[in-house]
Amino acid sequence: MAAGPPAWGVQYTLSLPSEDNALAAAAELSGMGHRLTAVRVHGHFRFVPSSFWYGRPSMDPELEGWWQVFSLAVHSGYERGALEPFLRGERMRVAQVARDHGGFQQGGGEGHAATLEAVFTRDGLVHDRPGAQVALPSPLPDDPARPPAGPPWNAGGAGEPAAVVQAAVAVAERLYGSAEDAPDAVGWLLDEEFAFGEPYGTAGEFLGDLADAVAHQGTCTDTTAEAIPFLVELACADAVAPGSRMTLLHDLVRLGASGPAAAVALADRVTALGGVQVESAADHLTRQAIGRGLPRLLSRWDDESDAVRFTLAALAALCGTHDRRVLAWPAALPAPAHSSRADAVSLLAALLSDGRKGLTPALDRLASWLPGVAEKAAGPNVDREDLGLAVLPDLVREEVWPEHSMENSPRKYI
Repeated sequence: MAAGPPAWGVQYTLSLPSEDNALAAAAELSGMGHRLTAVRVHGHFRFVPSSFWYGRPSMDPELEGWWQVFSLAVHSGYERGALEPFLRGERMRVAQVARDHGGFQQGGGEGHAATLEAVFTRDGLVHDRPGAQVALPSPLPDDPARPPAGPPWNAGGAGEPAAVVQAAVAVAERLYGSAEDAPDAVGWLLDEEFAFGEPYGTAGEFLGDLADAVAHQGTCTDTTAEAIPFLVELACADAVAPGSRMTLLHDLVRLGASGPAAAVALADRVTALGGVQVESAADHLTRQAIGRGLPRLLSRWDDESDAVRFTLAALAALCGTHDRRVLAWPAALPAPAHSSRADAVSLLAALLSDGRKGLTPALDRLASWLPGVAEKAAGPNVDREDLGLAVLPDLVREEVWPEHSMENSPRKYI
């Protein structure tokens, strides 16, 4: 008889304003079936003489004097993929525990339970329940049924990688002349070593390297805004194949949504600390740069495919651009009733409208079949306008490349 899948572990990290709050939250998590639960002052190892971190300044000074809860939940009997709908509910449940005790869920990780239990730091351990597992419902919950898709859109082929690379170099030479005058995120394209490097196997590989150079791991930096004019010009280059152009436009949507996405992710933290959400300078400047380049991208609107128009409309919503052609487009787009296309268009129309009319019902419809939206929307501190803007990159991917959507992509674990 074949052995079942190894037990799966999920470690949660909560930040609470006091030791009493942390102990209360830890007791609640233990009562939910978590195997190990520890409570430590935030930055605990800064006060341990044998630690590398001893005496070093706090990496998160806002949380000076706060306490943390580290908790390990174990699940067995199923492969990780089958657990996802249940674990999504657990993440929302644990986040609510943190909110109920005045704090927020700060992070966590996943992996084989035996590994996570072996490396779990037991300093401050307050609950140790050997062999405990979180009870699983039978049957496990399923993901919600997705509505029928709209008519497929053809984003076009990515083209030959050499052609995309040559187009990128040509745009960089035209805009900057030399590597010394180019932004850091672009200068490598004009470097002699790049010219003699190994050729790319696919256009996607090159565009991935380019995206990472502009915003490492998707995070806007001080230099990201400087590279936006280059991305805009490359997206408009005739030598770039339609599929690669769509990838570049989607990258711009992702960068433009970085500010709202951060606001959604940090909503509980900001509320717990009693602060006001402030967009980072890098995110703000990046979105401003995209807004300045948007008229150039919209200049060929009348000749664009619906897939490109959908992506450009998302950029217009992110940048607050009131182009009359963009505003009128959602109502004219064929979108069968009760389809994913209709829900996507409803959100775009709401985000483009004055006062964001219809935003809440549009988000509710998306949350009914897109689990990622439902999980984000569950947070009571999340601003609905920020949420609508934050989900645009995934929504564009859902509509334009449904086979590569975030909901269908393999999840990465630690």
